[in-house]
Amino acid sequence: MATSPSTSDHSLLRIEHDGAITHVRLNRPAKRNALNDTLVAQLQSTFTNLPAETRVVLLSGEGDHFSAGLDLSELEERNVAEAVMHSRSWHAAFEHIQFGRVPVVAVLHGAVVGGGLELAVAAHVRVAEKSAFYGLPEGQRGIFVGGGGSARIPRLIGAARMADMMLTGHVYDADEGLRIGISQYVVENGQGFAKGLELARKIAANAPLSNFAVLHALPRIAEMGQGEGLFVESLMAAIASGDPAAKDRIRAFLEGRAGKVSKS
Repeated sequence: MATSPSTSDHSLLRIEHDGAITHVRLNRPAKRNALNDTLVAQLQSTFTNLPAETRVVLLSGEGDHFSAGLDLSELEERNVAEAVMHSRSWHAAFEHIQFGRVPVVAVLHGAVVGGGLELAVAAHVRVAEKSAFYGLPEGQRGIFVGGGGSARIPRLIGAARMADMMLTGHVYDADEGLRIGISQYVVENGQGFAKGLELARKIAANAPLSNFAVLHALPRIAEMGQGEGLFVESLMAAIASGDPAAKDRIRAFLEGRAGKVSKS
């Protein structure tokens, strides 16, 4: 990515802008990119204040791991009310990723564990390198997921698999993660960024309103009853197809200026 780094005031992130693509790297490699409250707050600020020209975010981790999860060294005694508010702050940050303005492509390598997995599943497309492995060790540590994992992870892999991970410490490797639905792609080590950038460029070329519909309407329709879902689908289809960008793309296809679907 031919850019100059922009660190702004986000000391625990590396942020680079390359036209329509913004690359956000977790930048605590010495801590295996463990997530503390400061880093989570910086993520929320970043995703809330993306440049207007950003159409896709590429999310990755500096060093040997995507994220080893919650920084237990900063875990402090909290009463129940404080613990609820702490969890809700993580929910708010990850909500800005899942239901933000633009799609997010996550590049995963090394540890994608605990809170790191909760962060990864808030993204929309996940590319895993062969080194990636997935775990939820909360059960062995006497705690429970608090970053939205219980709401998002079962929708990908099922509640039974998640329960097994938490109860027994079962760890999935990259190929197993692809098979059960954690990631959509697996590539060789060192090739994750290139694949993620390739996908991000494809997504950035889409009509923004169409991308927005996929992010916001699709997951909500999937949670509705069929009748309600089909009605909302009709509304969203009408809104998207009425957008000038959609009309231009359909015209280009009909005039033979746009490629047909093919398996590359």
